[in-house]
Amino acid sequence: MARARSASSLIVSRKAEHGEIVDWYRDLLDRTTPPEGLRWEPVKVGPTWQWDGGWVLPEASLGWDFLGWSGLWLRGKRGPWTWTPEQARFLLWFYALDSSGVFTYHSAFLQRLKGWGKDPLAAGVSVGACFGDVQFDHWDGDRPVGHDEPDAWVQIVAVSQDQTKNTMKLMPGLVPAETRRRYGIQIGKTSLWGLGDTRQIEAVTSSPLALEGGRPTLIVPNEPQNWNSGNSGHDMYGAIEGNAAKRDLDSPARILFIGNAYRPGEDSVAERVRSAWEATQGDRDADDEADRPKFMDFGLLMDSLEAPPEAPLSAEAAPDVVASVAGDATWLDARGRILKSILNPANPPSESRRKWYNQITAAEDAWATPQQWDPLGRPDLVIEPGEEVVLFLDCSKSDDATGLIGCRVTDGHVVTLGMWQRPPGRRGEGWLAPREKVDAAVVAAFDRWKVVGFFGDPSHVLDDESMDRYWDGMFDEWHRRYKTRLKVWARRGQPTGHAVMFDMALLENQKSFVEALGIAEADIDAKALTHDGDARLRTHVLNARRQPTRAGMSIAKEHRESRKKIDLAVCAVGARMVRRAYLNTRIKRGGWVG
Repeated sequence: MARARSASSLIVSRKAEHGEIVDWYRDLLDRTTPPEGLRWEPVKVGPTWQWDGGWVLPEASLGWDFLGWSGLWLRGKRGPWTWTPEQARFLLWFYALDSSGVFTYHSAFLQRLKGWGKDPLAAGVSVGACFGDVQFDHWDGDRPVGHDEPDAWVQIVAVSQDQTKNTMKLMPGLVPAETRRRYGIQIGKTSLWGLGDTRQIEAVTSSPLALEGGRPTLIVPNEPQNWNSGNSGHDMYGAIEGNAAKRDLDSPARILFIGNAYRPGEDSVAERVRSAWEATQGDRDADDEADRPKFMDFGLLMDSLEAPPEAPLSAEAAPDVVASVAGDATWLDARGRILKSILNPANPPSESRRKWYNQITAAEDAWATPQQWDPLGRPDLVIEPGEEVVLFLDCSKSDDATGLIGCRVTDGHVVTLGMWQRPPGRRGEGWLAPREKVDAAVVAAFDRWKVVGFFGDPSHVLDDESMDRYWDGMFDEWHRRYKTRLKVWARRGQPTGHAVMFDMALLENQKSFVEALGIAEADIDAKALTHDGDARLRTHVLNARRQPTRAGMSIAKEHRESRKKIDLAVCAVGARMVRRAYLNTRIKRGGWVG
């Protein structure tokens, strides 16, 4: 026998107590309303904070029964486990069903500021996935009825053991002795077993091969903003997505991402997932194709509460901003410890915004931000055959990427024509930039359009066999092949003129590039530059960092050995530079410009 939360009378059965808990949550959501008087209205992504005279909730959800089960079998510090109203609404949407009993969302991404309670939520959902009625069984009128999963297998996945510990260490306190006896639960440091070891929760780290081929029923990728190619994060996500997709129709696998805002340009799994979701958003009936979704919805529930872009990072504003994005996490000390962290000069402002404002922001020395670059994407714009274009090529032998960008002369629209980069891991051993493939891309551009300018920066590294400069022979071939077709040359004057070779090691060329960089920045700010929305170009642009040089303020990688490439960003600026040079000369005949 147990006592109900909201009454003094005793509840005489588990079923009755379960119903009482569900009623308690229904009343809680009826009584709560959005906070009023916020100085900084947050950006609300997803359904959890949507209000229309009442909270917007799914018509059918197994979440109500999960809330009831949680109150019965999970424990908090001071009694039965209680979800906040915000968490309860998210869970109702996570377990939402369509009219056929299929989950509305096969996956969810919960993005909140640090300290919100993502790990406790993931821990509770993980235990519920093992023992609660979280799979659809049948309809009782208009109410869905679930059943437990007899082969429940939950994986909590991260790229480091410490990240999985954040969730797994909550299990002993979350699962009381009564629940352990009922379900035969045993708890270890990295695993939880139950019901004769037929149900399991396990922590998995940095092992794509260990993940490959499994058939888990719930996967919790923890802190995916830290998953990248350098720590096998992309390979892990690929294995997870494949495992989830192959589950049986009557026993679907779910994925629950939990994390903070990602760092733009790092090409993390979080960045890829968020970007993919954003590409599904828009009005399918919009007259302007740019306002329509680029891709079909793929079943992801994205839910985030973020500070508005204009929110200042100041001592006066920060506590109110944090409070606005904390949601129901009233336990966070916005005016104390968090404020001190924000004011600590050792913490970069971009990291404070990411952690405490839940904002996706670029580093302080970033050349461009997602907020600046992304709205300029126009994948619907097509450069038609025969139109005038210019090209810029940035070359490498093996370490950096080799990129080729085109730019339409009439409006400066930028398109990505190719990128060649060493594959990760063992596949990249001995890899060299494929000159023949780069040449094929150049030939294709000349065949399709009227190319009036083609500049390229050759790498100065040597060919291992001939000991000549790796790209010089190819550049000379392009010079001989196209010199009479190009209206503007990379190096002017005779007899040393060259139609294509624009050596960025030369100070005069660096100065020209720095000048073009400043013009490109102004065009970005004025929204006078458009691009094709290529994800590789976006990554390189967001990777670019401002760096002072003897020629002026230029761009570079964040440090010399960084794996974050910027070559396509250099090409985009270079192509716009070539376009300007052509427009300023308007030579109507072939040959060099003197």
